[in-house]
Amino acid sequence: MKQLPSADTHLDAAQSEEVFGWILDGETSDDEIARFLVDMSARSETAEEIAGAARALRARLIPIEAPEGTVDCCGTGGDGHHTLNVSTAVSLVVASCGVPVAKHGNRAASSKSGAADTLEALGLDMDAVGRTAEKTLEKLGICFLFAKNHHPAMGRIQPIRQKLGVRTIFNLMGPLSNPAGVKRQLIGIARPAYVPIYARAKATLGTERSFIVSGDEGLDELSLAGGNELADVRDHDFEMRRVVAVQANLAHAPVEAIRGGDPLHNAKALEALLFGTPGAYRDAVLFNAAATLIVAGKSDDWTEAAEMAAEAIDSGRARKLLTDWIELAQ
Repeated sequence: MKQLPSADTHLDAAQSEEVFGWILDGETSDDEIARFLVDMSARSETAEEIAGAARALRARLIPIEAPEGTVDCCGTGGDGHHTLNVSTAVSLVVASCGVPVAKHGNRAASSKSGAADTLEALGLDMDAVGRTAEKTLEKLGICFLFAKNHHPAMGRIQPIRQKLGVRTIFNLMGPLSNPAGVKRQLIGIARPAYVPIYARAKATLGTERSFIVSGDEGLDELSLAGGNELADVRDHDFEMRRVVAVQANLAHAPVEAIRGGDPLHNAKALEALLFGTPGAYRDAVLFNAAATLIVAGKSDDWTEAAEMAAEAIDSGRARKLLTDWIELAQ
């Protein structure tokens, strides 16, 4: 069995890719992996380590074909706020605006309800979405890429992550390893100060355009509660800026206003949202959908993009998309 590096060892991208290859290929023990992941998280992962680890995961994934311009919007998880599933709702809204969305996600690792849990409670068969991903993406402009279906190497890692119950570098690797090879993304991370580090990892890997965002309170998405750190990544470079809800003509609201629960609770809230229920959850979805539409090139104005997202909900298109998706993904 391979011996993983000590906690104080910082790896360059090539070393990280090699080490995470060992981990993903089962060449080291579960106890070693747990120790290594916790130690790395405690000292904070570097951009080089994240990029290298993501390359190792990318090299072992099962890809799908995707239309040009396909996007993804997701959070790294592990923020501890247990909010409603914002990025899952955003995926439906953005796809309803004519932007193909390959939603990459998983079951909850350190939260109460992950994207897969909530979509399943809404009626999507998690086995079927894997078989029909390319079909639904082509015909409806949306698919769910259930991590377990596309990252077989993660099979032995998931129980370790669940046992640890805390965020690790695997939270950071997932969004960088979308099986559709998306070139445009909105990625939320749970550490505001970490946005430029993660953006550097994304820039190392390359992207047409991506936003890396984090709410000031440590929310892994754009937050209504206060300010947000945002890294605008294009190609192999990025610039930092601040963004607040008022820029999208949306009201501020505390994080508690979008507190979620178990999969059934979150699914009911998402259904209500799609039927036009107003409130902080809707506004959080509009804010993050606006960011995704900007990244996708549909608009360059926050208010205009939020209005496009609102129209997709109020017209019933987003709700119909979910119904059609459940029917087609059989």
